[in-house]
Amino acid sequence: MTQAVRTTTTTQPPAQAPGTGGRPGATLAVTSAATAVALMNYTAPMLTLPGMTASFHTALSAQAWLLNGAPLGLAALLLIAGSLADDHGRRRVFLAGTLALGLTMALGALAPTTLTFTLARVAQGMASAAILASSLGLLVAAFPAGAARIRATGVWGAFVSGGIALGPLLAGSLATLNWRLVYGILAVPALVTAGFAVRALTESRAPRGGRPDVPAAVTLGLAFTSLIGALTLGRDGWLRPAVLALVVAAAVLTTAFVYVERRAAAPMIDLALFRRAEFLASSAGALFTGLSVIGFFSYLPALLSQSLGTSPMNAAWLFVLWSGTAFVVALQARRLAGRIAARHQLAIGFVLHAAGVLAMLGALASGPLLRLLPGLLVAGIGSGLLNAALPRLAVESVPAERAAMGSGANNTARYIGSSAGVALTIAVAPAGPNTVITVSAALALAAAALTTALRSRR
Repeated sequence: MTQAVRTTTTTQPPAQAPGTGGRPGATLAVTSAATAVALMNYTAPMLTLPGMTASFHTALSAQAWLLNGAPLGLAALLLIAGSLADDHGRRRVFLAGTLALGLTMALGALAPTTLTFTLARVAQGMASAAILASSLGLLVAAFPAGAARIRATGVWGAFVSGGIALGPLLAGSLATLNWRLVYGILAVPALVTAGFAVRALTESRAPRGGRPDVPAAVTLGLAFTSLIGALTLGRDGWLRPAVLALVVAAAVLTTAFVYVERRAAAPMIDLALFRRAEFLASSAGALFTGLSVIGFFSYLPALLSQSLGTSPMNAAWLFVLWSGTAFVVALQARRLAGRIAARHQLAIGFVLHAAGVLAMLGALASGPLLRLLPGLLVAGIGSGLLNAALPRLAVESVPAERAAMGSGANNTARYIGSSAGVALTIAVAPAGPNTVITVSAALALAAAALTTALRSRR
């Protein structure tokens, strides 16, 4: 009997106490580096798209898939990856993600057709999901609650901005030579980071017991796939039968997911969390960051090219001004932690984004480029506050042992929002740049009001 008890105990390791994950500095460095590479890969197609479409002879109707492959993989796997990381090992999931990202970027660089490149992008999104979801769980395990953890999540959020900044810059500098170089070169730091992670990271997990929630994972993955598919196809007509069928499928599968989760012994996400104001603010803030901020800035290079004839490299440098400012602000935002609640910091960030883009009214249509600079700086400050507050809320709004799940939920909302935001931006773009700006600002102000007004429900 004693031996049987010992065997049972060793097959189910105990949950690790938060802040005892060992080597915190190395953990922060490795997770931040991998996150930056994942975001560089995410934003690179903004400037490689012309070269890819020419190389593949991609039809106009299929070009959206070249952009939305990675968001599809991210949205489908983020929440699942977070739950798996908490239950089965954050280090294990992180290593799998970094290795897979390097390999799939190399495959993307060699892709011969639109379909094969899109499939590679979906796989890159799934690999990035494993990195993003497990990173915050590793940080929570490595840093104790308080100032050290707030600083760590702020640095990690800053590297989100850094990756967003460097992706278009790298793409703009290499795409004129050969767009394939961008993905081939990005594969190298991903694989190198995987090598460092083997030695630098300590395994952490918080197993709940029971079997993996496979029905929930399948229904949620299919729901998000249907939704992203509808958003992508909808750009060519929102009332087409295929688009409507995907929207209905997404709604039915989401309902099925909720039904499954209510009855699961170890649910992938605890639905009771949606009664917490902090968790709602985290999810809503991430969703509106995608809708308003990422949706606008993802399409900004195209707007600059269409309206002002701006070259890809000049567009990339303007993009860096915004995201580079966000990087610096996110690094310093930890100084606000003791004075401003994270969700109020979100509200301030959204207001500043709205003010920044409204300052660009008229400039995107007639120039000169110098008129854009004040707005880009103000919007960058707002984005920095958002990127620092979102990971902080993602881990503060859930129990510490479910940190990776919280990160997965937060990033799922962000990348669903970004796909919807890009689709909305493209839909209103024919009305002119000022309309695009107004929509982005209105969404940001709505988000500020919502995150401020949220209250916990009992």
